[in-house]
Amino acid sequence: MRLAGVVVCLMAAASGVAAQSSADLIALGDAAYKARRPQDALEQYTRAIAADAANYEALWKASRSEVDLAEIAPNRPALDALAAAGQRHAEAAIRVRPADAEGHFSLARALGRRALSVGVRDGIRLAGVIRDEALAALAINSTHPGALHVLGMWNAEILRINGLSRLFARTFLGARVFSLASWDEAQRLMEASVEHDPGRIVHRLDLAGIYADRGDRTRARELYLWIGSAPLVDPNDDLYKRQAAERLSRLPRN
Repeated sequence: MRLAGVVVCLMAAASGVAAQSSADLIALGDAAYKARRPQDALEQYTRAIAADAANYEALWKASRSEVDLAEIAPNRPALDALAAAGQRHAEAAIRVRPADAEGHFSLARALGRRALSVGVRDGIRLAGVIRDEALAALAINSTHPGALHVLGMWNAEILRINGLSRLFARTFLGARVFSLASWDEAQRLMEASVEHDPGRIVHRLDLAGIYADRGDRTRARELYLWIGSAPLVDPNDDLYKRQAAERLSRLPRN
């Protein structure tokens, strides 16, 4: 009877583990994400994937947290590892549910993080796929704030390329795609991302950068000042606030 009791206890414990389903683990991850604890969030999403490797929500949310962590990684190897993991999870999410915007956005974001950490030419090689994935997300959800942001920054970053790298970009991307980039489009898309997600600091930070590049210092300054007093929402909002303060200090008065 004692052995039977042990078996019953083990079965109950196993049932308890099973009861902590992927949905339960995702909920724990979401709570950690909302509390701005990306490492804790990633651990829960990773556990959810271990419980169900085809769980779409766990896959794209794991990618989201990996890219968040890559942005504040202490060194290049850590950044590369996190960005690569974010890419793998986003690609897996797309395989599970190709007709949903979050997977495509997550892949565009992971590749965008990689592009920012490599040389100009390697970044250009990624630019075409980043644009394709952002467009895929917007074809599914035309008001997706993150995809609008990615595509807006795609336009801005292409236009910020100088010298021989510009010729390389034109050659690699193709003249037609390269010529599609414009400051008007960069601004329109980024303003749309702010419109559809007004409380997210990073949208306003990058919109301010576009205003500054276009010589609209008044609106850039307004956004940097707004960021200074905005509530913290995303895991890396502390970083964005520091960046806004630094850029504001360098912005000429007139």
